[in-house]
Amino acid sequence: MRSCDDIDEQALSYAEIKALCAGDPRIREKMDLDVQVAKLKVLRGDFQNQKYRLEDKLLKTFPEEIQKQKTRIAALQQDSQIAAAHPQDKENFCGMTIKGMVYDDKKAAGERLLLARQEMPNADMMLLGTYRGFELNIRFDSFKNEHQAVLRAELSYPVSLGDDARGNITRLDNAIDNFADRIADAENALQNLEQQKQAAEIEVAKPFAQEEELAEKSARLAELNALLNIDRDRSSSQDDPEETETPATRPSVLAALGEKANQPEPVKPFKSYLDKEGR
Repeated sequence: MRSCDDIDEQALSYAEIKALCAGDPRIREKMDLDVQVAKLKVLRGDFQNQKYRLEDKLLKTFPEEIQKQKTRIAALQQDSQIAAAHPQDKENFCGMTIKGMVYDDKKAAGERLLLARQEMPNADMMLLGTYRGFELNIRFDSFKNEHQAVLRAELSYPVSLGDDARGNITRLDNAIDNFADRIADAENALQNLEQQKQAAEIEVAKPFAQEEELAEKSARLAELNALLNIDRDRSSSQDDPEETETPATRPSVLAALGEKANQPEPVKPFKSYLDKEGR
């Protein structure tokens, strides 16, 4: 709707002002329709742009996201089978392999994991060994500013490392035993994507709700323009010659001189030199 805010301000042409001053009600109706039709066209343009975006999502985004989510669910299911095949006995530690050495004691394995954290040459991920059927790695996450143990199979599962040796092993077990929640979250995300896709399909099929109103008002506006003939009035007002004052007729000086030259000059009586003194 913000796109329609500036449409209300429209400049009037000379013909429109003249018709408005003359009290023609059609000119006010035309002005109102100009604004309404312009707003409806903006709304229809926004509707079409939104429709195009939804069509792009239906063609590309939703299929890709849905396929990624299905692939993730399948990978989680496979990793959950690995976890189920390597259970952790609460009484007996199942063992951890670090750099080729097998540690059957939980505390010893946790202490060796802390030592491996100190031995890291850089922040890149480094392979340590295996734990409960998963590949065991270690890395430093610069964004979170923490060391992490990373369990890997079909997918990767980072686990924050603390300073407690036993506590770190417990965190690894919790990550491995959490596949039921991961799969449930992934299935919910897939369901939401499919619902969004269905909603987008419904929206794309809808026509512009005010299409009929726009057609009616556009037709009436065209009718008013034809009746008022605004374009012709505008052009005629620009082409009207301005009234010019006719200058008063003045006698021509050259003509007067010509007439004088054509008239014979009267003959003056001759006076001699002696007449100079009045004789």
